[in-house]
Amino acid sequence: MTCNIKKLLLFSILTLFLVSCLNPFAPKLVETSRPESILTDQKSPEGVFQNFRYAYNFKDTVVYSKLLADEFVFVYRNYDIGVDRSWGKSEDVKATYGLFQAVNYIELIWNDTYIAIGDSLEKNIQRGFSLTIVFSTNDVVRLQGKGNFKLKFNPIDSIWQITYWRDDTYF
Repeated sequence: MTCNIKKLLLFSILTLFLVSCLNPFAPKLVETSRPESILTDQKSPEGVFQNFRYAYNFKDTVVYSKLLADEFVFVYRNYDIGVDRSWGKSEDVKATYGLFQAVNYIELIWNDTYIAIGDSLEKNIQRGFSLTIVFSTNDVVRLQGKGNFKLKFNPIDSIWQITYWRDDTYF
């Protein structure tokens, strides 16, 4: 009889061990064919947008500046005076750095791509985005916008970069 008790005890311990490893309420792990890095090598236009999102979400101006070609131009509409304003790469990196320093949290989510035309050297892409900016717990700004981007392939570095960005965010 002691042998049966030992078997029952061993079976119970084994069952408890196996059951304790299974949580029926936990979500399943997603298995992918290969692990994806957060940053890409910018070998595709989509890689540019992935790095753009990373730069904003982690407030990284080094990554952000590598997205922009030397001839980059940013254009936005100043609705107060009814005119378009623009600036170049260095001003844009400074403005973005200032934004990153001023906020506690920022999150960029890319939405639908409306237009994607071009060839292997240049692309025109129009894409929606959602931007959440948290200055403090009582000061949160949520924006829905659309960006018109021109990207070009940089043959020297073999990467895609943004040459033009028109921000069509409506306040």
